[in-house]
Amino acid sequence: MKPFMDKDFLLSTDVAKELYHEIAEKAPILDYHCHIDPKDIATDKSYDNIFQVWLGKPPIGDHYKWRQMRVNGVPEEYITGDKPDREKFQMWAETLPKLIGNPLYHWSHLELRKYFGYEGYLNGDTAEEVWNLCNEKLHDPSMSVRNIIKQSNVKLICTTDDPIDTLEWHQKLKDDASFDVKVLPAWRPDKLNNIELPTFAPYIAKLAERSGITITDMASLEKAVADRLDFFQSMGCSVTDHGVRYVAYAPAEKSELDAILKKAMNGEAVTTEEAAKYKTAMLLFLAKEYNKRDMVMQIHYGCVRDNNADMFAKLGPDTGFDSVDNYAPADQLAKFFNALSATDEIPKTILYSLNPCDNTTINTIAGCFCKAPVKNRITQGAAWWFNDHKQGMIDQIVNMANLSALGNFNGMLTDSRSFLSYARHDYFRRILCELIGQWVENGEYPYDKKALTEIVKGISFNNAVKYFGFDLEQC
Repeated sequence: MKPFMDKDFLLSTDVAKELYHEIAEKAPILDYHCHIDPKDIATDKSYDNIFQVWLGKPPIGDHYKWRQMRVNGVPEEYITGDKPDREKFQMWAETLPKLIGNPLYHWSHLELRKYFGYEGYLNGDTAEEVWNLCNEKLHDPSMSVRNIIKQSNVKLICTTDDPIDTLEWHQKLKDDASFDVKVLPAWRPDKLNNIELPTFAPYIAKLAERSGITITDMASLEKAVADRLDFFQSMGCSVTDHGVRYVAYAPAEKSELDAILKKAMNGEAVTTEEAAKYKTAMLLFLAKEYNKRDMVMQIHYGCVRDNNADMFAKLGPDTGFDSVDNYAPADQLAKFFNALSATDEIPKTILYSLNPCDNTTINTIAGCFCKAPVKNRITQGAAWWFNDHKQGMIDQIVNMANLSALGNFNGMLTDSRSFLSYARHDYFRRILCELIGQWVENGEYPYDKKALTEIVKGISFNNAVKYFGFDLEQC
C-alpha cells in the first residue's frame, strides 16, 4: 500500500516519476485565467484564519466547497451564513472525509502540505490542530498574498475584468517595482453580451459614460467597445474571456440589429431569436477586433447558471447552484468560425465546454480552421470546473491527444478565487506525467528524453507563453 499522498502521489511508473520530478515540478506557473482580485495583490492582503482563504463568504468564496457541504447536509448558516469562522471550518473538516475520490480532497491536502507543512489528514477530529497550525502560519509575513504567489513560482497572472473597469489596481501594480510577478487584466465582456437581461440597458449607459461615446446604434456601440479595448491593451491586456451558454450563429442585417439594440436599451424585453442575432453580431465583431490586435479569445460555455432561484435571490451568482448544460449546437459553432474564416479574421481561440461530451466536437471543429504559422489556432482549453478532477483531466488530455496535437496544449489554469489554488497545477502536472509515462512504458511513444522534456515543459508553461505572446523567458 502506497503512503497517503507521498512525493509520488498519482505517479506509478518510473518514466512518470522522472518527468514529474525532473521537469514538471520545477516548471513555473502561468495563470492565464483566474478570478482573484488585483486589489488583494496590490495591497498585499493577509488573512486572519484558514476559513478566510479557504471557504470565504459571498460574493467571494469557494463555491466548490460550499456545494459539497450542502450535499453533506450542512445547514446554510454554517456555509454562507453568520456562524463563527471556526464553526464553519469544523463543518468543512467533517465533510472532507466523505469526499473520497473527489478532487477537493486532493486539493485540500496538497494545499495543507505545500503551504502549511501539514502531513496528516483533515477531519473532524484533527480540525482544531489544523486550524491552529494554519492560523499561526497565516500570521507570518511569508503568507501574505504576494509571498504566496512568489513561493508558488508564479510568473504571470491574468485576472478577470469588465470592460468598464478603471483598472486602477492594475495601474498600481504596474507602477510598483517591488513586485516582479506580472499581473495583467483580461477582458471579460459578459455584461455587454447579455442583452436579454434587465441589467443590459443600465450597463450600456455606464459603457457610454466610461468611453465618452453616445451609444445609439450598433456602430456607436462598437466604437465605444473599441475605445475600451484600446485602454485595456494599453494596460497590457492580450487575453479575453467570454462566458456564454453556447456560441450562437444567427446572422442579421445592421438595420435589424440596430432595432434590437434600441429595443433593449429602452428596457423592453427581446426575444430569444433577437438575443441570438445580437450575440452573434457582437461576438463576431469582438473576434475580428481580437484578431486585429493579436489578442486571444477564450470562450467558456455549456453551463446552466443559477438554477436555484431562491438561493440566487439570497446569495447572488457564483455560490454553487450551477450545472452542466447539454445544449451546445455544433453546427452553429462551426458556422461562427466559418464566417470569420471567410475574411481570414479568426483570432487565436481557446474553447472550454463544461459538458465533457463536447470534447470531441471542440477538437474536430478546431482542426477545420488551421492556418500556418499559428499552432492550434483554435484549440481546447483545460478540463474546466466540474471536469477538473482526475478522470475529467485524463479524458480531456486523451481526447486532445486522439484528435489534435497534444504537444501544443496550453495546459492548466486555476480559474479560482483563492491564492492557494496554485496547488491545482501540481495536481494537473502529476496526472499529465502519469499519462505520458504510461504511454512510454507501454511502448506507445519512445523514451526520447529530448522530445518528452519539450512536451512536458511546453504543456506546463512554454506553450502558453508563446501562444499568448507574453514577455517571459521559457523554462
